[in-house]
Amino acid sequence: MGTTLRTHAHGSHRLFPGACAARHHGGIDRTDAEGATMAMMLNPYLTFRDTAEEAMEFYRSVFGGELTVMRFSEYGASEDPAEADKVMHAMLATDEGLVLMASDTPAGMDLTPGDNVSISVAGDDEDALRGYWEKLSDGGTVTMPLDRPPWGGLFGMCTDRLGTHWLISISEAGT
Repeated sequence: MGTTLRTHAHGSHRLFPGACAARHHGGIDRTDAEGATMAMMLNPYLTFRDTAEEAMEFYRSVFGGELTVMRFSEYGASEDPAEADKVMHAMLATDEGLVLMASDTPAGMDLTPGDNVSISVAGDDEDALRGYWEKLSDGGTVTMPLDRPPWGGLFGMCTDRLGTHWLISISEAGT
């Protein structure tokens, strides 16, 4: 098992949508009508108040694996300079296929301990993922509409009618 920490570099691996990670870390590969590979991944996503990196380092010491960390400053995702080095997205992936994701919650957003776990569904099959989004958000609460984020693709957050928090991330095919 590798145990390296790497900071995400801009390039072909857009780990925040997770589709590339799904291809390499236990996701389901399928092919579309033209034979192109599509991948999808479902995994827990933890949120913290300023301790995401510490938590993910701890989980890496427990499970091993490779930890990738992306900061708010890399994507201009926070207007608060104090949050520039906070974790916008982190992913721990092990050779055994375990995947755990996490982030720091910006100061302007609520965070309630015990209410800080979401389920992330990520991939490049836009039709399927939009269908999940429509069904999960129907009768629930949309926290962040499914829209284009700074890192590309589509991303949305909702709480379904039963109180489960969901993150839907659609990468652009092939990224």
